[in-house]
Amino acid sequence: MAGTGIVYLVGAGPGDPDLLTIRGRDCLALADVVVYDSLANPVLLDYAPEAAERIYVGKQASSHAMEQDDINQLLADKAGEGKTVIRLKGGDPYVFGRGAEEALVLRKEGIPFEVVPGVTAGIAAPAYAGIPVTHRECSSVITLVTGHEDPTKTESSIDWSSLAAGTGTLVFYMGMKNLPAIASRLIEAGRSPTTPTAVIHRGTCPAQRVVEGTLENIVQRVKDAGLTPPVIILVGQVASLRSELAWFENRPLFGKTILVTRSRTQASEFAKQLQKQGAEVISFPTIRIVPPDSMEPLHAAVERLKDFDWVVFASVNAIDSFFKAVDEKGLDGRSLAGCLVCAIGSATCDRLRERGIEADMVPGRSTSRDIFDALLERDAIKGKHFFLPRPDIAPPELPDKLRNAGGTVTEVEAYRTLPADPDPAVLERLRTGDVDIVTFTSSSTARNYASLVRAGLGSLPSNITYVSIGPETTKAAIAEGMTIAVEAEQHDIDGLVAAITHELGSRQS
Repeated sequence: MAGTGIVYLVGAGPGDPDLLTIRGRDCLALADVVVYDSLANPVLLDYAPEAAERIYVGKQASSHAMEQDDINQLLADKAGEGKTVIRLKGGDPYVFGRGAEEALVLRKEGIPFEVVPGVTAGIAAPAYAGIPVTHRECSSVITLVTGHEDPTKTESSIDWSSLAAGTGTLVFYMGMKNLPAIASRLIEAGRSPTTPTAVIHRGTCPAQRVVEGTLENIVQRVKDAGLTPPVIILVGQVASLRSELAWFENRPLFGKTILVTRSRTQASEFAKQLQKQGAEVISFPTIRIVPPDSMEPLHAAVERLKDFDWVVFASVNAIDSFFKAVDEKGLDGRSLAGCLVCAIGSATCDRLRERGIEADMVPGRSTSRDIFDALLERDAIKGKHFFLPRPDIAPPELPDKLRNAGGTVTEVEAYRTLPADPDPAVLERLRTGDVDIVTFTSSSTARNYASLVRAGLGSLPSNITYVSIGPETTKAAIAEGMTIAVEAEQHDIDGLVAAITHELGSRQS
Protein backbone atom coordinates (compact mmCIF):
# COMPACT_ATOMS: atom_id res chain seq x y z
CA MET A 1 0.00 0.00 0.00
CA ALA A 2 1.72 3.17 -1.23
CA GLY A 3 2.20 5.88 1.38
CA THR A 4 1.26 3.56 4.22
CA GLY A 5 2.78 4.27 7.61
CA ILE A 6 3.60 1.76 10.30
CA VAL A 7 2.25 0.76 13.71
CA TYR A 8 4.51 -0.12 16.63
CA LEU A 9 2.77 -2.17 19.33
CA VAL A 10 4.84 -1.03 22.29
CA GLY A 11 4.74 -2.49 25.79
CA ALA A 12 4.73 0.40 28.26
CA GLY A 13 5.74 -1.82 31.17
CA PRO A 14 3.95 -2.22 34.50
CA GLY A 15 3.80 1.41 35.64
CA ASP A 16 7.26 2.55 36.71
CA PRO A 17 8.38 4.69 33.74
CA ASP A 18 11.98 3.56 34.22
CA LEU A 19 10.91 0.04 33.17
CA LEU A 20 10.10 1.14 29.61
CA THR A 21 12.54 -0.56 27.26
CA ILE A 22 15.10 1.42 25.30
CA ARG A 23 13.45 0.22 22.08
CA GLY A 24 10.10 1.44 23.34
CA ARG A 25 11.54 4.87 24.12
CA ASP A 26 13.15 5.09 20.69
CA CYS A 27 9.86 4.20 18.99
CA LEU A 28 8.01 6.91 20.90
CA ALA A 29 10.52 9.45 19.60
CA LEU A 30 9.37 8.60 16.06
CA ALA A 31 5.66 9.05 16.73
CA ASP A 32 3.22 11.03 14.66
CA VAL A 33 0.40 9.53 16.72
CA VAL A 34 0.40 7.86 20.16
CA VAL A 35 -2.62 5.73 21.04
CA TYR A 36 -2.39 4.90 24.74
CA ASP A 37 -4.46 3.18 27.41
CA SER A 38 -5.15 3.65 31.11
CA LEU A 39 -2.33 1.35 32.27
CA ALA A 40 0.40 3.21 30.36
CA ASN A 41 2.10 5.77 32.59
CA PRO A 42 1.28 9.19 31.03
CA VAL A 43 4.84 10.34 31.82
CA LEU A 44 5.96 8.18 28.90
CA LEU A 45 4.13 10.49 26.50
CA ASP A 46 6.91 13.02 27.10
CA TYR A 47 9.20 10.81 24.98
CA ALA A 48 7.01 11.53 21.95
CA PRO A 49 7.54 14.68 19.88
CA GLU A 50 5.59 17.66 21.16
CA ALA A 51 3.69 17.82 17.85
CA ALA A 52 2.60 14.17 18.01
CA GLU A 53 -1.13 13.53 18.30
CA ARG A 54 -2.04 11.85 21.58
CA ILE A 55 -5.22 9.74 21.68
CA TYR A 56 -6.49 8.18 24.90
CA VAL A 57 -8.36 4.90 24.46
CA GLY A 58 -8.29 3.67 28.05
CA LYS A 59 -10.42 0.73 29.06
CA GLN A 60 -11.41 -0.01 32.63
CA ALA A 61 -13.85 -2.51 34.05
CA SER A 62 -16.87 -0.21 33.96
CA SER A 63 -15.83 2.40 31.43
CA HIS A 64 -14.37 2.21 27.94
CA ALA A 65 -13.11 5.39 26.30
CA MET A 66 -13.16 3.45 23.00
CA GLU A 67 -14.27 -0.08 22.14
CA GLN A 68 -11.64 -2.54 20.92
CA ASP A 69 -13.01 -2.75 17.37
CA ASP A 70 -12.82 1.03 17.14
CA ILE A 71 -9.25 1.01 18.45
CA ASN A 72 -8.29 -1.55 15.82
CA GLN A 73 -9.76 0.61 13.08
CA LEU A 74 -8.16 3.76 14.47
CA LEU A 75 -4.70 2.19 14.24
CA ALA A 76 -5.32 1.11 10.66
CA ASP A 77 -6.75 4.49 9.65
CA LYS A 78 -3.92 6.56 11.13
CA ALA A 79 -1.25 4.34 9.59
CA GLY A 80 -3.17 4.44 6.31
CA GLU A 81 -2.60 8.20 6.31
CA GLY A 82 1.13 7.50 6.14
CA LYS A 83 1.75 8.17 9.83
CA THR A 84 3.99 6.43 12.34
CA VAL A 85 1.62 5.18 15.02
CA ILE A 86 2.68 4.06 18.49
CA ARG A 87 0.16 1.85 20.22
CA LEU A 88 1.31 2.19 23.83
CA LYS A 89 -0.07 -0.63 25.93
CA GLY A 90 0.39 -1.33 29.64
CA GLY A 91 2.71 -4.24 30.39
CA ASP A 92 3.45 -6.42 27.36
CA PRO A 93 1.24 -6.20 24.24
CA TYR A 94 0.96 -9.97 23.94
CA VAL A 95 0.32 -10.85 27.60
CA PHE A 96 -3.44 -10.37 28.15
CA GLY A 97 -3.12 -7.08 26.29
CA ARG A 98 -5.15 -7.85 23.14
CA GLY A 99 -2.12 -6.89 21.10
CA ALA A 100 -2.51 -9.99 18.96
CA GLU A 101 -6.04 -8.92 18.00
CA GLU A 102 -4.74 -5.53 16.90
CA ALA A 103 -1.86 -7.10 14.98
CA LEU A 104 -4.22 -9.44 13.12
CA VAL A 105 -6.38 -6.52 12.00
CA LEU A 106 -3.30 -4.64 10.80
CA ARG A 107 -2.09 -7.70 8.89
CA LYS A 108 -5.53 -8.05 7.27
CA GLU A 109 -5.46 -4.36 6.28
CA GLY A 110 -1.94 -4.65 4.88
CA ILE A 111 -0.49 -2.26 7.45
CA PRO A 112 3.15 -2.89 8.46
CA PHE A 113 3.63 -3.37 12.19
CA GLU A 114 6.28 -4.26 14.73
CA VAL A 115 5.92 -5.58 18.28
CA VAL A 116 8.06 -4.16 21.08
CA PRO A 117 7.77 -6.42 24.16
CA GLY A 118 7.31 -4.82 27.55
CA VAL A 119 7.99 -5.83 31.14
CA THR A 120 4.82 -7.59 32.21
CA ALA A 121 3.12 -6.72 35.49
CA GLY A 122 2.79 -10.35 36.51
CA ILE A 123 6.56 -10.53 36.99
CA ALA A 124 7.39 -6.93 37.89
CA ALA A 125 4.66 -6.17 40.43
CA PRO A 126 5.57 -9.15 42.64
CA ALA A 127 9.27 -8.22 42.36
CA TYR A 128 8.54 -4.69 43.60
CA ALA A 129 6.42 -6.21 46.37
CA GLY A 130 9.36 -8.35 47.50
CA ILE A 131 8.01 -11.58 46.02
CA PRO A 132 10.06 -13.61 43.52
CA VAL A 133 7.72 -15.57 41.25
CA THR A 134 10.08 -18.56 41.39
CA HIS A 135 12.41 -19.97 44.02
CA ARG A 136 14.22 -23.27 43.70
CA GLU A 137 13.06 -24.44 47.13
CA CYS A 138 9.34 -23.77 46.75
CA SER A 139 8.35 -22.99 43.14
CA SER A 140 9.87 -24.04 39.84
CA VAL A 141 6.72 -23.28 37.84
CA ILE A 142 4.86 -20.04 37.16
CA THR A 143 1.47 -19.85 35.48
CA LEU A 144 0.03 -16.58 34.17
CA VAL A 145 -3.76 -16.60 34.19
CA THR A 146 -6.38 -14.08 33.16
CA GLY A 147 -8.70 -13.17 35.97
CA HIS A 148 -11.17 -11.72 33.52
CA GLU A 149 -12.07 -14.04 30.66
CA ASP A 150 -13.84 -12.95 27.50
CA PRO A 151 -17.44 -12.39 28.68
CA THR A 152 -18.80 -13.69 25.37
CA LYS A 153 -17.40 -17.19 26.01
CA THR A 154 -20.06 -19.75 26.96
CA GLU A 155 -17.82 -21.50 29.49
CA SER A 156 -14.45 -20.99 31.16
CA SER A 157 -11.37 -22.32 29.41
CA ILE A 158 -9.37 -22.31 32.66
CA ASP A 159 -8.60 -25.77 34.01
CA TRP A 160 -9.00 -25.09 37.72
CA SER A 161 -8.16 -28.65 38.68
CA SER A 162 -4.76 -28.44 37.00
CA LEU A 163 -4.04 -25.06 38.56
CA ALA A 164 -4.95 -26.31 42.01
CA ALA A 165 -3.05 -29.59 41.71
CA GLY A 166 0.41 -28.05 41.38
CA THR A 167 2.54 -26.22 43.90
CA GLY A 168 3.88 -23.58 41.51
CA THR A 169 3.13 -19.87 41.51
CA LEU A 170 -0.16 -18.66 40.04
CA VAL A 171 -0.39 -15.07 38.83
CA PHE A 172 -3.80 -13.66 37.93
CA TYR A 173 -4.22 -10.50 35.87
CA MET A 174 -7.31 -8.25 35.98
CA GLY A 175 -8.87 -10.39 38.70
CA MET A 176 -10.07 -7.88 41.31
CA LYS A 177 -13.78 -8.32 40.58
CA ASN A 178 -13.44 -12.10 40.44
CA LEU A 179 -11.16 -12.54 43.48
CA PRO A 180 -13.84 -14.36 45.53
CA ALA A 181 -14.46 -16.79 42.68
CA ILE A 182 -10.74 -17.33 42.06
CA ALA A 183 -10.06 -18.16 45.71
CA SER A 184 -13.09 -20.44 46.10
CA ARG A 185 -12.49 -22.33 42.85
CA LEU A 186 -8.87 -23.04 43.76
CA ILE A 187 -9.87 -24.29 47.21
CA GLU A 188 -12.72 -26.37 45.78
CA ALA A 189 -10.31 -27.88 43.24
CA GLY A 190 -7.92 -28.96 45.98
CA ARG A 191 -5.44 -26.09 46.63
CA SER A 192 -4.75 -25.71 50.33
CA PRO A 193 -6.78 -22.92 51.97
CA THR A 194 -3.61 -21.87 53.83
CA THR A 195 -1.65 -21.20 50.62
CA PRO A 196 0.08 -17.78 50.95
CA THR A 197 -1.59 -15.19 48.73
CA ALA A 198 -0.82 -11.56 47.93
CA VAL A 199 -2.84 -8.93 46.09
CA ILE A 200 -0.74 -6.07 44.68
CA HIS A 201 -2.40 -2.78 43.77
CA ARG A 202 -0.63 -0.54 41.23
CA GLY A 203 2.56 -2.56 41.44
CA THR A 204 5.87 -0.75 40.68
CA CYS A 205 4.20 2.66 41.24
CA PRO A 206 4.59 4.95 44.26
CA ALA A 207 0.93 4.22 45.07
CA GLN A 208 1.68 0.50 45.37
CA ARG A 209 -0.19 -1.32 48.14
CA VAL A 210 0.11 -4.99 49.05
CA VAL A 211 -2.37 -7.08 51.02
CA GLU A 212 -1.14 -10.46 52.27
CA GLY A 213 -3.10 -13.43 53.47
CA THR A 214 -4.08 -16.96 52.48
CA LEU A 215 -6.58 -18.31 50.01
CA GLU A 216 -9.19 -18.64 52.76
CA ASN A 217 -8.91 -15.08 54.13
CA ILE A 218 -7.55 -12.93 51.30
CA VAL A 219 -10.99 -11.83 50.07
CA GLN A 220 -11.94 -10.33 53.43
CA ARG A 221 -8.51 -8.75 53.91
CA VAL A 222 -8.66 -7.08 50.51
CA LYS A 223 -12.16 -5.83 51.27
CA ASP A 224 -11.03 -4.46 54.63
CA ALA A 225 -8.08 -2.70 52.99
CA GLY A 226 -10.32 -1.09 50.36
CA LEU A 227 -8.14 -2.13 47.42
CA THR A 228 -9.34 -1.19 43.95
CA PRO A 229 -8.19 -2.21 40.46
CA PRO A 230 -5.71 -2.57 38.89
CA VAL A 231 -4.27 -5.48 40.87
CA ILE A 232 -2.12 -8.55 40.39
CA ILE A 233 -3.12 -11.60 42.42
CA LEU A 234 -0.33 -14.02 43.34
CA VAL A 235 -0.96 -17.44 44.88
CA GLY A 236 1.91 -19.63 46.06
CA GLN A 237 4.54 -20.27 48.71
CA VAL A 238 6.79 -17.57 47.28
CA ALA A 239 4.38 -14.95 48.71
CA SER A 240 5.70 -15.81 52.17
CA LEU A 241 9.13 -14.40 51.22
CA ARG A 242 7.81 -10.83 51.14
CA SER A 243 8.57 -10.29 54.83
CA GLU A 244 12.26 -10.77 54.09
CA LEU A 245 12.56 -9.37 50.56
CA ALA A 246 10.33 -6.26 50.53
CA TRP A 247 12.35 -3.26 49.37
CA PHE A 248 10.24 -0.86 47.33
CA GLU A 249 8.12 0.38 50.22
CA ASN A 250 11.23 0.84 52.36
CA ARG A 251 12.46 3.87 50.46
CA PRO A 252 12.26 7.07 52.56
CA LEU A 253 9.71 8.97 50.46
CA PHE A 254 7.47 6.00 49.63
CA GLY A 255 3.82 6.96 50.00
CA LYS A 256 4.53 10.70 49.61
CA THR A 257 2.98 12.65 46.74
CA ILE A 258 5.17 15.60 45.81
CA LEU A 259 4.26 18.48 43.50
CA VAL A 260 7.09 19.89 41.38
CA THR A 261 6.46 23.46 40.26
CA ARG A 262 9.49 23.96 38.00
CA SER A 263 9.09 24.60 34.29
CA ARG A 264 8.45 21.40 32.35
CA THR A 265 11.86 21.52 30.65
CA GLN A 266 13.65 21.66 34.02
CA ALA A 267 11.50 19.31 36.10
CA SER A 268 12.66 15.92 34.84
CA GLU A 269 15.93 15.57 36.76
CA PHE A 270 14.36 16.84 39.98
CA ALA A 271 11.45 14.42 39.52
CA LYS A 272 13.79 11.48 38.90
CA GLN A 273 15.70 12.14 42.11
CA LEU A 274 12.47 12.25 44.13
CA GLN A 275 11.17 9.10 42.43
CA LYS A 276 14.36 7.25 43.31
CA GLN A 277 13.56 7.99 46.95
CA GLY A 278 10.09 6.45 46.46
CA ALA A 279 7.88 9.50 45.95
CA GLU A 280 5.03 9.89 43.53
CA VAL A 281 5.86 13.05 41.60
CA ILE A 282 3.26 15.28 39.98
CA SER A 283 4.40 17.88 37.50
CA PHE A 284 2.64 21.23 37.91
CA PRO A 285 4.72 23.79 36.01
CA THR A 286 3.94 27.25 37.33
CA ILE A 287 6.38 29.00 35.01
CA ARG A 288 7.35 28.97 31.37
CA ILE A 289 10.85 29.95 30.29
CA VAL A 290 10.81 31.97 27.06
CA PRO A 291 13.40 34.06 25.20
CA PRO A 292 13.60 37.82 25.80
CA ASP A 293 11.55 40.09 23.57
CA SER A 294 14.80 40.97 21.80
CA MET A 295 18.07 39.05 21.68
CA GLU A 296 20.02 42.12 20.55
CA PRO A 297 21.24 43.22 24.03
CA LEU A 298 22.48 39.69 24.76
CA HIS A 299 24.11 39.45 21.33
CA ALA A 300 25.86 42.75 21.95
CA ALA A 301 27.10 41.60 25.36
CA VAL A 302 28.58 38.31 24.13
CA GLU A 303 30.42 40.18 21.37
CA ARG A 304 32.27 42.29 23.96
CA LEU A 305 33.01 39.70 26.62
CA LYS A 306 36.62 40.90 26.66
CA ASP A 307 35.36 44.05 28.44
CA PHE A 308 34.16 42.06 31.46
CA ASP A 309 36.18 40.77 34.39
CA TRP A 310 33.46 38.48 35.75
CA VAL A 311 30.49 36.66 34.27
CA VAL A 312 27.99 35.51 36.91
CA PHE A 313 25.64 32.65 36.03
CA ALA A 314 22.90 32.15 38.60
CA SER A 315 20.94 29.41 36.82
CA VAL A 316 20.98 26.79 34.10
CA ASN A 317 18.52 28.95 32.15
CA ALA A 318 21.01 31.83 32.15
CA ILE A 319 23.72 29.53 30.75
CA ASP A 320 21.44 28.12 28.07
CA SER A 321 20.35 31.58 26.94
CA PHE A 322 23.92 32.89 27.04
CA PHE A 323 25.27 30.11 24.84
CA LYS A 324 22.32 30.37 22.47
CA ALA A 325 23.44 33.94 21.86
CA VAL A 326 27.07 32.82 21.57
CA ASP A 327 26.11 30.21 18.97
CA GLU A 328 23.95 32.66 17.04
CA LYS A 329 26.90 35.05 16.74
CA GLY A 330 29.18 32.29 15.45
CA LEU A 331 31.27 32.21 18.62
CA ASP A 332 32.06 29.46 21.12
CA GLY A 333 33.22 28.90 24.70
CA ARG A 334 36.61 30.43 23.95
CA SER A 335 34.86 33.79 24.06
CA LEU A 336 35.01 33.53 27.86
CA ALA A 337 38.82 33.46 27.79
CA GLY A 338 40.02 36.29 29.97
CA CYS A 339 36.82 36.35 32.05
CA LEU A 340 36.41 34.82 35.47
CA VAL A 341 33.23 32.79 35.86
CA CYS A 342 31.05 32.57 38.95
CA ALA A 343 28.43 29.81 38.98
CA ILE A 344 25.62 29.40 41.49
CA GLY A 345 24.66 25.82 42.36
CA SER A 346 25.80 22.36 41.29
CA ALA A 347 23.42 22.10 38.33
CA THR A 348 24.78 25.38 36.94
CA CYS A 349 28.34 24.10 37.31
CA ASP A 350 27.40 20.85 35.57
CA ARG A 351 25.89 22.74 32.64
CA LEU A 352 29.06 24.80 32.28
CA ARG A 353 31.15 21.62 32.26
CA GLU A 354 29.04 20.36 29.37
CA ARG A 355 30.44 23.36 27.52
CA GLY A 356 33.99 22.56 28.66
CA ILE A 357 34.12 25.38 31.21
CA GLU A 358 35.05 25.08 34.88
CA ALA A 359 33.75 27.82 37.16
CA ASP A 360 36.38 29.94 38.89
CA MET A 361 34.16 30.54 41.90
CA VAL A 362 31.19 28.64 43.35
CA PRO A 363 29.75 30.24 46.51
CA GLY A 364 28.69 27.80 49.21
CA ARG A 365 25.18 29.27 49.26
CA SER A 366 23.03 30.93 46.64
CA THR A 367 21.79 34.12 48.24
CA SER A 368 22.83 37.53 46.94
CA ARG A 369 24.56 38.16 50.25
CA ASP A 370 26.65 34.98 49.98
CA ILE A 371 27.63 35.67 46.36
CA PHE A 372 28.63 39.20 47.27
CA ASP A 373 30.60 38.05 50.34
CA ALA A 374 32.47 35.41 48.32
CA LEU A 375 33.53 38.04 45.78
CA LEU A 376 34.41 40.52 48.51
CA GLU A 377 36.60 37.95 50.25
CA ARG A 378 38.61 37.59 47.04
CA ASP A 379 38.93 41.38 46.79
CA ALA A 380 37.28 40.93 43.41
CA ILE A 381 34.73 43.76 43.27
CA LYS A 382 36.21 47.25 43.33
CA GLY A 383 37.15 48.38 39.85
CA LYS A 384 35.85 45.19 38.26
CA HIS A 385 33.22 44.91 35.50
CA PHE A 386 30.53 42.29 36.03
CA PHE A 387 28.24 40.79 33.39
CA LEU A 388 25.00 39.31 34.74
CA PRO A 389 22.76 37.48 32.23
CA ARG A 390 19.50 37.32 34.21
CA PRO A 391 15.75 36.70 34.01
CA ASP A 392 13.35 39.60 33.60
CA ILE A 393 12.19 39.26 37.21
CA ALA A 394 15.61 39.01 38.88
CA PRO A 395 15.81 40.92 42.18
CA PRO A 396 18.13 43.97 42.30
CA GLU A 397 20.04 43.07 45.48
CA LEU A 398 23.19 41.59 43.93
CA PRO A 399 23.86 44.23 41.24
CA ASP A 400 23.12 46.97 43.79
CA LYS A 401 25.62 45.51 46.28
CA LEU A 402 28.27 45.17 43.57
CA ARG A 403 27.83 48.78 42.45
CA ASN A 404 27.88 50.08 46.02
CA ALA A 405 31.17 48.23 46.56
CA GLY A 406 32.80 49.91 43.57
CA GLY A 407 32.03 47.47 40.79
CA THR A 408 30.54 48.17 37.38
CA VAL A 409 27.59 45.98 36.44
CA THR A 410 26.03 45.18 33.08
CA GLU A 411 22.70 43.40 33.46
CA VAL A 412 21.10 41.84 30.39
CA GLU A 413 17.73 40.12 30.19
CA ALA A 414 18.62 36.59 29.05
CA TYR A 415 15.18 35.03 29.39
CA ARG A 416 11.68 35.74 30.62
CA THR A 417 9.69 33.84 33.23
CA LEU A 418 5.96 33.69 32.49
CA PRO A 419 3.08 32.00 34.32
CA ALA A 420 2.14 28.57 32.97
CA ASP A 421 -1.36 27.30 32.29
CA PRO A 422 -2.57 25.18 35.26
CA ASP A 423 -3.48 21.51 34.82
CA PRO A 424 -7.11 21.04 35.99
CA ALA A 425 -6.40 17.44 37.06
CA VAL A 426 -3.61 18.60 39.38
CA LEU A 427 -5.79 21.35 40.81
CA GLU A 428 -8.38 18.69 41.64
CA ARG A 429 -5.76 16.61 43.46
CA LEU A 430 -4.80 19.68 45.48
CA ARG A 431 -8.46 20.34 46.27
CA THR A 432 -9.08 16.79 47.50
CA GLY A 433 -5.93 16.68 49.65
CA ASP A 434 -4.17 14.17 47.41
CA VAL A 435 -0.84 16.05 47.57
CA ASP A 436 1.52 15.90 50.55
CA ILE A 437 4.39 18.22 49.62
CA VAL A 438 4.77 21.18 47.26
CA THR A 439 8.28 22.25 46.24
CA PHE A 440 9.47 25.72 45.24
CA THR A 441 12.76 26.17 43.40
CA SER A 442 12.57 29.93 42.85
CA SER A 443 10.62 32.95 43.98
CA SER A 444 8.64 32.93 40.75
CA THR A 445 7.49 29.33 41.26
CA ALA A 446 6.14 30.29 44.70
CA ARG A 447 4.37 33.40 43.49
CA ASN A 448 2.90 31.77 40.41
CA TYR A 449 1.78 28.67 42.33
CA ALA A 450 -0.13 30.88 44.75
CA SER A 451 -1.70 32.86 41.91
CA LEU A 452 -2.69 29.79 39.84
CA VAL A 453 -4.09 27.84 42.78
CA ARG A 454 -6.06 30.78 44.16
CA ALA A 455 -7.51 31.38 40.69
CA GLY A 456 -8.41 27.72 40.29
CA LEU A 457 -9.54 26.80 43.81
CA GLY A 458 -10.37 30.11 45.46
CA SER A 459 -7.77 29.68 48.19
CA LEU A 460 -4.58 27.81 49.01
CA PRO A 461 -5.01 24.30 50.47
CA SER A 462 -4.43 24.14 54.21
CA ASN A 463 -3.09 20.60 54.39
CA ILE A 464 0.08 21.00 52.32
CA THR A 465 3.71 20.88 53.45
CA TYR A 466 5.70 23.53 51.57
CA VAL A 467 9.42 23.17 50.88
CA SER A 468 11.81 25.84 49.57
CA ILE A 469 15.21 25.74 47.88
CA GLY A 470 16.55 28.77 49.75
CA PRO A 471 15.98 32.01 51.70
CA GLU A 472 14.86 34.23 48.83
CA THR A 473 12.34 31.64 47.68
CA THR A 474 11.15 31.23 51.27
CA LYS A 475 10.65 34.99 51.54
CA ALA A 476 8.47 34.99 48.41
CA ALA A 477 6.40 32.05 49.69
CA ILE A 478 5.82 33.69 53.07
CA ALA A 479 4.72 36.88 51.32
CA GLU A 480 2.03 34.79 49.61
CA GLY A 481 0.76 33.45 52.92
CA MET A 482 2.47 30.04 52.88
CA THR A 483 4.46 28.53 55.72
CA ILE A 484 7.72 26.87 54.68
CA ALA A 485 8.27 23.69 56.66
CA VAL A 486 11.68 22.84 55.20
CA GLU A 487 14.33 25.04 53.59
CA ALA A 488 17.32 23.43 51.90
CA GLU A 489 20.70 24.22 53.42
CA GLN A 490 22.39 23.60 50.06
CA HIS A 491 20.54 25.83 47.61
CA ASP A 492 20.28 23.55 44.59
CA ILE A 493 18.26 20.54 43.50
CA ASP A 494 20.55 18.04 45.20
CA GLY A 495 20.23 20.00 48.42
CA LEU A 496 16.46 20.27 48.09
CA VAL A 497 16.07 16.51 47.58
CA ALA A 498 18.36 15.84 50.54
CA ALA A 499 16.35 18.19 52.75
CA ILE A 500 13.02 16.62 51.79
CA THR A 501 14.36 13.11 52.30
CA HIS A 502 15.96 13.90 55.67
CA GLU A 503 13.20 16.04 57.15
CA LEU A 504 10.06 14.51 55.67
CA GLY A 505 11.05 10.96 54.75
CA SER A 506 10.43 7.89 56.84
CA ARG A 507 13.25 6.63 59.03
CA GLN A 508 14.20 3.06 58.23
CA SER A 509 15.94 0.98 60.85
